[in-house]
Amino acid sequence: MAKVSPAEFVRQVRAEAIRKVTWPTTREAGITTLTVFAMIVLVAIFFFLIDLVFAEAIQIILGLGRQGL
Repeated sequence: MAKVSPAEFVRQVRAEAIRKVTWPTTREAGITTLTVFAMIVLVAIFFFLIDLVFAEAIQIILGLGRQGL
């Protein structure tokens, strides 16, 4: 195997890596973006509900529950 300079090695690695890159189509990028936003909304709602449950549980445990007005 022939020795190559470090600069030539980096050029060869870059060229090989760039050949393997496949860019998504506009449709694929749009679908992926919408999926990410949908998951963000779902996770935010999930954690909001969990926070409400834990807040209520802590109030009950500490005896700070809502008292009749």
